[in-house]
Amino acid sequence: MNEIKSDQKKHVPIRMYFIFVIYTLLFPAVIFLVGGTLRWPMGWWYYGLSVGATIISRLIVARVNPDQLTERGTGMAADNAKSWDRSLSMLVGLVIPVVVLVVTGLDHRWSWSPVFPSWVSPCAIILLAFGYTLATWAFVVNKFFSGVVRIQHDRGHHVISDGPYRFVRHPGYLGGLFSIIATPILLGSLWGLVPVAVYIGVLVTRTALEDRTLQEELPGYREFSQKTRYRLLPGIW
Repeated sequence: MNEIKSDQKKHVPIRMYFIFVIYTLLFPAVIFLVGGTLRWPMGWWYYGLSVGATIISRLIVARVNPDQLTERGTGMAADNAKSWDRSLSMLVGLVIPVVVLVVTGLDHRWSWSPVFPSWVSPCAIILLAFGYTLATWAFVVNKFFSGVVRIQHDRGHHVISDGPYRFVRHPGYLGGLFSIIATPILLGSLWGLVPVAVYIGVLVTRTALEDRTLQEELPGYREFSQKTRYRLLPGIW
């Protein structure tokens, strides 16, 4: 595929960088606002891992493939972005995660859930860190990793089969799945798992639709799917 000429590349407006910084710092802080306290050790573990993983992943990508950040900032407005994914991406990327944090924060404030055994939080920290690491790995390896489903003809879109894509076809989604499951567990909330269940349903739907789109429209993807058999969960689906 031909490389994109420098004068053809899109540029992300400065305001998008500002929005990203605000989002990165404030989004995980919702738990403290709703929970009504800053004295929440597991809340700070969650905040630190969330902010740290987001910043580290963007710094790595900015170094190895800065054009990818442009795609992340402008892909939603592309003409060929799938209309069905404009809604699903908002649900998976913003709406449901916010609901998870709000419910978890309220649970912490009003003590709806019983106290978890002491071993649960360390396990949840490991699961959360693993989820962020897997998602970051996929983000760095796949230079076509976008916030919305679209065939990026303008960027020479082709199949990526390295790194975590050797094991599942959508490792970024799998990382997100691990992370969102770990969040209410780390924060001691059983009720937070209710919106997580909704998230899983939406994510599975989005994965299936994206996979079908790629098989129909991206050259070589059907052959890739025969080599990497599982979409989301190794050995299951």
